[in-house]
Amino acid sequence: MVVWDLLAEGCNPHRYHAGQLVYLQGTHPDCFYYLLSGSVRSFISTSSGEERVLTIHRSGDLMGEASFFDGYPRVTSAMTLEECMILTVEQGQLDRAFRRHPELALPMLQYLARTVRMLSAHVDSASLPSGQRVARCLLSQAVEDSVIHSTHEALGQAAGLSRVTVSRVLGELASQGLVELGYRSVTIRDRGALEALAFQI
Repeated sequence: MVVWDLLAEGCNPHRYHAGQLVYLQGTHPDCFYYLLSGSVRSFISTSSGEERVLTIHRSGDLMGEASFFDGYPRVTSAMTLEECMILTVEQGQLDRAFRRHPELALPMLQYLARTVRMLSAHVDSASLPSGQRVARCLLSQAVEDSVIHSTHEALGQAAGLSRVTVSRVLGELASQGLVELGYRSVTIRDRGALEALAFQI
């Protein structure tokens, strides 16, 4: 059982269709979300109308929790990539879950810390070489089996690079044995080496 299932006790999730907005950048955060199934992209919209994908949420992820806890307007938007089942978690529900299951507190803090780290990495990566930016992007989107289901264009949006540049970098990573390329997918084969490239360990 995913630890966040404890948040769902006595609550019913909502079904979202593909392409449906979950929450909008700049709005007041009166709840956060638990993704039970499907996938959701989190992105930032610029004043010029461009979008930059920050991460792809998968089943078992929390979404919009950072803004919910600090009480400031949301800095990102989230939209479903496919049909999803999503649980809305409001303050009263969270309070009840913590009273019943105080062991939720530490995982929640750890999850928030990872969210902050991820956002910081995106800010820091703006001036990095393309290889490092792609490596960080892959690591941020990898699911448990180390597979990223995405097109080169979508990875480019997430990394702030052109599709051509992403394709070139992925080809270099594949030739080095760090990743394996498939149809609309990238599989991480050497996570340690990819992390070393991403963060220059």
